[in-house]
Amino acid sequence: MSAAADRPHLLVYPFSSSGHVIPLLDLTERLIGRGLAVTVLVTPANIPLLQPLLSRYAPPVLDALVLPVPEPPTSLAQHRLVNRLRAMRDHHSPAVLRWFASHPSPPVAIISDYFLGWTSHLACQLGIPRIVFSPSAAFAVSVEFSLWRDQPRNEHQDADYAVTLSDLPDSPSFNWWQLSLLYRMFAGGDPELRFHGDGMLANMDSWGIVFNSFSELERPYMDHMAKRYFGPGRVWAVGPLLPPPVNDSTVGLADRGGSSSVSADNLLAWLDARRDQSVVYVCFGSRMVLSNAETHALADALEASGVQFIWCVREDGANSGRRPVAGEQGAAVPDGFEDRTAKRGLVIRGWAPQVLILRHRAVGSFLTHCGWNSVLEGLTAGVVMLTWPMGADQYSDAKLLVDQLGVGIRAHEREDSTPNSAELAQILARSVDGSIPERARARELKEAAAAAVSPGGSSDKDLDAFVKAVTELKSEGKRAVASSPEKETNGFPDVI
Repeated sequence: MSAAADRPHLLVYPFSSSGHVIPLLDLTERLIGRGLAVTVLVTPANIPLLQPLLSRYAPPVLDALVLPVPEPPTSLAQHRLVNRLRAMRDHHSPAVLRWFASHPSPPVAIISDYFLGWTSHLACQLGIPRIVFSPSAAFAVSVEFSLWRDQPRNEHQDADYAVTLSDLPDSPSFNWWQLSLLYRMFAGGDPELRFHGDGMLANMDSWGIVFNSFSELERPYMDHMAKRYFGPGRVWAVGPLLPPPVNDSTVGLADRGGSSSVSADNLLAWLDARRDQSVVYVCFGSRMVLSNAETHALADALEASGVQFIWCVREDGANSGRRPVAGEQGAAVPDGFEDRTAKRGLVIRGWAPQVLILRHRAVGSFLTHCGWNSVLEGLTAGVVMLTWPMGADQYSDAKLLVDQLGVGIRAHEREDSTPNSAELAQILARSVDGSIPERARARELKEAAAAAVSPGGSSDKDLDAFVKAVTELKSEGKRAVASSPEKETNGFPDVI
């Protein structure tokens, strides 16, 4: 675009968790680079995540709409999430309507996080399309859409009750305990989850969807989403949305998402002293924490395995021995563990520069909770994925890694149970064996991910197609929400 004022304007609205904000900000920078003007709606707590972009771009190319949201009342973690989503709707909708009405060049569309299904109604009020941004895999979203659309029930409350999703490619099957806890609570009659269910159905009726994924990874599910929900040309896979590899591997990586208790220089020096693909990296994301029993089992396994490792620990004090939920306290590393493993192990407390670690030549495998951001970071680094899912969409991601992509090894899975330390030790040791088939598959997927985001790659082309679609909204002067072609209308029953 020759003039900044002529750029099509897009409102970007992430959910307030860092794991949702960061990939959408990565997308924002790519959209700016392709000629769009972007306003990012953030809460005050997330301004630091946006600050690097604000330091590089100025209005009207990039602007921030900072809107606070009150903290929800203390309750079950799942209710806190729903209450926060409801509070965001109640406090942000009126403010966005006022902002839109007074803006000299208002946005031609909203792209908002998968959790913010209610923004479809906001977009209708504004007379512009709403596009879903999914920080989750296309497979995981296909599973969630199928659940909320067809609403299978577990009449006998059997945790091992099998749910087969026959509308999905290859009809995947899950045990009841592997399904989203939010859906299980709703199916069990919890009325608080109705709001979340309404949001899921609103997602299905949105104008289009953008995935932080790439076609070579999930083509059957991209095609499924287009055929079943959004129509041709309305599903864009633009990932992996990650910093590109550069010669100085610390650029933009050492403090990505937060600051670490270990300096990048010290961390790299430790890794530089290790053989290629000999280190197991252990991290369960920024929100999941282990129980006392799980922490001790993992420590025993790391010690018995003999592997070199980096273990990122979220350690906020002792807990009752069950797996804590987000916001609760995590278990401490067992006494003496660090001394006994000092020659081959490194423990990082708090935030770790995960992309920096995974991209180092010394790292060979990644023991992960299978959050999608972590999955993509592992795949693009070419490491073997050791799966230990704990909730949300993580069981879907683990199934994708192990059963469909062949790059994963199951480390542990059963909900509310503790892994066998001896078995886990064997898995850890095997994961750094250079001859295992998962190693070759990891290399293939690393190359596929790099090709996807390279000029002319599948994600590069999809990003161009998305920008073209948004640009056409401006050129056509659309102020009405276009229906997605060839998609069915969803209805939500009053009683499940």
